[in-house]
Amino acid sequence: MPKQDTSRGKRWYVIHTYSGYEENVTENLKQRIESMDMEDKIFNIMVPTEKKIKIKNGKRNIITEKIFPGYVFVEMSVTDDSWYVVRNTPNVTGFIGTGTIPTPVSDAEIKSLQKRMGVEEPKYSIDVEVDSSVKIIDGPFKNFEGKVSDVDEERGKIKVLVSMFGRETPVELDYLQITQM
Repeated sequence: MPKQDTSRGKRWYVIHTYSGYEENVTENLKQRIESMDMEDKIFNIMVPTEKKIKIKNGKRNIITEKIFPGYVFVEMSVTDDSWYVVRNTPNVTGFIGTGTIPTPVSDAEIKSLQKRMGVEEPKYSIDVEVDSSVKIIDGPFKNFEGKVSDVDEERGKIKVLVSMFGRETPVELDYLQITQM
C-alpha cells in the first residue's frame, strides 16, 4: 500500500458509509479520535443536511434531509495513522479517491455546501408561470385542473383558476399541491 501524501495538510475528505449510518459513523469516529489521541490530525466531521418543505396530510412540514446520503465529510490531515483510524471505523466502506489515496474536496465546494446547510428557512422554488395549465394533486380540489393566475414566491403559494359550476373560481394552493400538465 502506498504511503499517504502528508504534504497536503488540513483538508476536507469524503468517506463512504452504509446509507442510514451517517450519524452512527460520526459518533464512532468522534470516540475513536478521542481514544486514539487523533485531535491533532482529525479536526471536524460533517453530515451535510438541508431543510425541505413537504406536505403530508394537507399540512406543511419542514424536514431535514441529507444532501448526500451515505457520505460523511471529514476535515483532517491525512497520515497513515489518521487514514487508518477513519478507514477502520465501523460502517465506513472507504474514502472517495483513487486506490488508497483520498481525494480532497475543494475549499470552494465546502464553502458552498456550508452555505447551503446554513440556510435557516427553506426556500421555495416555484417552476410554474402565470397562465400555465396545472393539475391539483392534493387537498379538497384534488384532480381538478386549472390555469395559474398568480404566483407568490415569498409564501410558496399560487392562485389557480378552477372551473366550477360553469365559472372560473380562484383557489389559493401551496405549490406542492399542484403538478404541471
